[in-house]
Amino acid sequence: MNRFQSRRALVAAVCASPFVALSATSDGKRPWVLGQSSVFTGPMGEIGKALGQGAACCFAQVNARGGVHGRPIQLNTVDDAYDVKRAAATMKGFIDDPSVFALFSCMGTPTVAAALPDIIESRMPFFAPFTGTTAVRLAGVRNIFCVRPSYPEEAAHLVQHLATVGRKRISLAYQNNSFGKEVLQGAQAAMRRYELQPTGLATVQDDTSDAEAAAAKIINAQPEALVLGLAGAGAIKLIKAVRAKRPQLPLYVLSVMGVAAVIKALGDDAGGIAIAQVVPSPGSRTIGVVRDFRDAWIASRTSLEPSHIALEGYINALAFVEALKKAGPGATRKSFVDAGWGRTYDLGGFPVAFMEPGTSGSRFLDLALIGRNGKFLS
Repeated sequence: MNRFQSRRALVAAVCASPFVALSATSDGKRPWVLGQSSVFTGPMGEIGKALGQGAACCFAQVNARGGVHGRPIQLNTVDDAYDVKRAAATMKGFIDDPSVFALFSCMGTPTVAAALPDIIESRMPFFAPFTGTTAVRLAGVRNIFCVRPSYPEEAAHLVQHLATVGRKRISLAYQNNSFGKEVLQGAQAAMRRYELQPTGLATVQDDTSDAEAAAAKIINAQPEALVLGLAGAGAIKLIKAVRAKRPQLPLYVLSVMGVAAVIKALGDDAGGIAIAQVVPSPGSRTIGVVRDFRDAWIASRTSLEPSHIALEGYINALAFVEALKKAGPGATRKSFVDAGWGRTYDLGGFPVAFMEPGTSGSRFLDLALIGRNGKFLS
């Protein structure tokens, strides 16, 4: 087997599961160890699996080429099952372990929020948390590097699109929790810029008990479009209720709703929904980073479908790799943080710029439309 074949085999083996972690190389070089608390089981498991698979494929590519500064990257993942206490304890364990270089792409707004005091106090690098909450985008907190845009930025993008195409009667339905209120904040701020007022506001409780009443309130307002700050069961229940009365009403949702389980649960009601996306289409043939992602995905021989979430995992990993290169071969937790700010990385047609703590590295926002077959239209 030649060098190219052996590298390709290594990529395939490591990509096969996000749970695989590389040990030190045969020549004894110590790996860069990353800790990831995420969810791989239960209703949210498919998101964590796709995110982890995308990252694993990227790190496998990098390791097959010799790693970073001659050292492999080792991703240690723990399934926290989206349990807040378990996730906080897992992240605290990573923080207290001197062999762990950084936290990487830990998933979930409530889970990350629970660990946030320890993360901030430790000053350990926390790279690409998988949440759009503003709670982790704090001015002056230098050890948190967010890649994806925030929830308010996604909501503002949806409103901007609607205003641009001439829709003025826009209703807002949002979850009555911190996530939904952040979406409301971003949407209302964008509406003020376009001198618009919401045509109907409705909240949905976490237990979804008032989802049908919220749908009726929205329908009675007779909007031209509906922006939803909802995810999971609340989104499913409200969308089904709205579709029953206004099947042609344009619906706009955030990226966190556009996962396969939600789309499958909606069935025919998913067709025509527009979803904000924070990465390009995984089917794009014109963007370099997407082509690299698909090469790694194919090499992994995974049974999972390539998705926006998987591509986001790949991009997060690639951004970390580029930042680690700049930090130098002797990088420490502190020197990585110090070297990380004030830099822009071109990941292959996808720029990430860490210019100021409290902001997101990526400004990419797009819309993807769900077709009648439940698949995203390219």
